[in-house]
Amino acid sequence: MVTNYFLFVFMSICLIILPGPDTAITTKNTLMFGKTGGFKTTFGICCALMIHTIAAVAGLSALIVKSAFLFSVIKYVGAIYLIYLGVKVMASIRKSEAADRVGTTAVKSKTYKSGFLQGFFTNLLNPKIAVFFLTFLPQFLAPGHNTFIPFFIMGGTYLLLTAVWFIFYILLIDHVSSFMKKPSTERFVQAITGIVLIGFGLKLAIEKE
Repeated sequence: MVTNYFLFVFMSICLIILPGPDTAITTKNTLMFGKTGGFKTTFGICCALMIHTIAAVAGLSALIVKSAFLFSVIKYVGAIYLIYLGVKVMASIRKSEAADRVGTTAVKSKTYKSGFLQGFFTNLLNPKIAVFFLTFLPQFLAPGHNTFIPFFIMGGTYLLLTAVWFIFYILLIDHVSSFMKKPSTERFVQAITGIVLIGFGLKLAIEKE
């Protein structure tokens, strides 16, 4: 049984709208590839959240949180992936400049197809999501009740709220003023996104558990 469900919803919304790696990668893919690119990224994020929910229900998240070794492995793999994404985004700026000069969309096409995987792995390899599910969700469980159904309810709610927020966010970005679509502005956004992803990766790597 879930207690204070509406408080859980409110707290979840507050946490979801806080900027993080998911927001950074969604922003970049939406500006570069439009709504479809953003939606693919969001779908990847939601698929990863579903796995986190199942893992929490199965007790795997508890194992990860309690095992310093497993937590560290996932932590550093996630950090390396974020840094890799950031470096890749920074490197793509020069490629996009070359693509603009030759008038080809090959570079964008390749990156466009990876939107789902970027969203999926950015979320899946973030060990803080496992910690969140094992520390935040139990605060809304009734004592003495089975956790199976409540965890699925709260996990599903969090996933749905995440999807709704990012759909709204993507539509908002897609309708911003036309200067955001200019190649120079896109490259600026890519540069900021790369710096943010590398920053999150380094923060995750050096942060104490």
